[in-house]
Amino acid sequence: MVWNFLAYGLGKLVVLLTTSILARILARDDFGLVAIAVVVINYLSVIKDLGLGVALIQRKEAVDDAADTVFTINLIVGFFLTIIIFPFAPFIASYFGDPMVAPVLRWLGVTFALNALGAVHIILLTKELDYRKKFIPDMGNAIVKGVASIGLAYAGFGVWALVFGQLLGVLTSVILVWLVLPWRPRLALKREIAAVLMTFGATVFIEDILSIFNENLSSIVTGRLLGLEQLSIFTLAIRLPEMLLIGNLWVMTGITFPAFSAIQDDPNALRRGALMSIRIVQIIAVPISLGMLLSADPIIRVVFGDKWLDAIPLLRIFAIYAWVHSIGFHIGDIYKAIGRPDILLKLTIFSTVLLIPSIWIGSRFGLVGLAWGQLFATVVQQIVSLKIASLFVDMHLKDIVGELKPSALGGAVMIPVVFLAMTGTQSSSPFMQLAVVSFFGAVAYIGILWIVERENFVQLLKKVGVLI
Repeated sequence: MVWNFLAYGLGKLVVLLTTSILARILARDDFGLVAIAVVVINYLSVIKDLGLGVALIQRKEAVDDAADTVFTINLIVGFFLTIIIFPFAPFIASYFGDPMVAPVLRWLGVTFALNALGAVHIILLTKELDYRKKFIPDMGNAIVKGVASIGLAYAGFGVWALVFGQLLGVLTSVILVWLVLPWRPRLALKREIAAVLMTFGATVFIEDILSIFNENLSSIVTGRLLGLEQLSIFTLAIRLPEMLLIGNLWVMTGITFPAFSAIQDDPNALRRGALMSIRIVQIIAVPISLGMLLSADPIIRVVFGDKWLDAIPLLRIFAIYAWVHSIGFHIGDIYKAIGRPDILLKLTIFSTVLLIPSIWIGSRFGLVGLAWGQLFATVVQQIVSLKIASLFVDMHLKDIVGELKPSALGGAVMIPVVFLAMTGTQSSSPFMQLAVVSFFGAVAYIGILWIVERENFVQLLKKVGVLI
């Protein structure tokens, strides 16, 4: 977990610094163009995996043969997607009403072929929980992408700075993962193994498609109904919650899913693991969400600049959304670990049915209405999800509330401290205000946690070698 969060934290710090610089150099429409292309890439990215990555992590027998089979399938699908995106790009550009979408999308489509060369290497490192080695390609990707994007932007490449920076980052990641992992794939397609993997992966594949659809639906609606400039504002507003919190949840999934898979035959251990994941996630989620909610104004001014002030009310809503989204986030990993991804699929279908009308109605009231629609759908979805989880994992509401107590106490103390710090620094520069608020808010929250969670903190520090 430490290596995984280190890789994610440093990587996202690079991304945040890069985005902060690019937001001041590039035009607002440039982010909208790339956002549209990324939405399309995200949808097609589900197809390139076909759920086989999850199936390979869950598999215990003939792993080498299975890895060769997955590599071969990924390679075929990856190159196919890179090619097929060329004729379809103009239709997508027509949908969003901007011809520049087509060339941007075609170039970003090359990432399918590149990623296919290193995807199984990443899966194998994840399966073995070897995040120390995975740290190297992850950081290489972030650093090269950031440096290249900034350099190209200063050179006047505009939107292409984002595109070519992305390509160079992916290429760097593939080269580095081949260097750190000695496994060398063979082009082999064993039908028996492929059939077993695809049977397990089929449900995961469908669930992934719906999840990606849900995650990007707001961008699709915004780009179509409100235009590229509004989409740019939306994209930057939700980027901070995604980088600071939602991305952390996916980082933990890289740990919780293989960990739950290893104890899939022990119901008591799974229950303890589920409750522990809720406790850890909320300890991380509460201060991040509260920080963004209470200090959205100086955050936007410092990170993105004054030309993005329209994103302030959106950031406040998305801060609440990210916190709600985090509660019980990893319960779905247990369903996959015990071989019941169908439960997760049904929940995702429910979310889709709920999300479509919520976002569509909300969009009639502009960006803020759209954000509130997304938050409403997420609240209802989480209530239903936790209720169903209590049936399969023997986890009741009082158990969940018990795991929320440390973070709730920390948040209760943090709120008045941050409010006082914001009030006392109103006449200061946004940078100074943000620095003061962050410092006192962090001290207040960590201080309370040290009182109520001291034993767990000490054990963690010993585990990572900080204490003996």
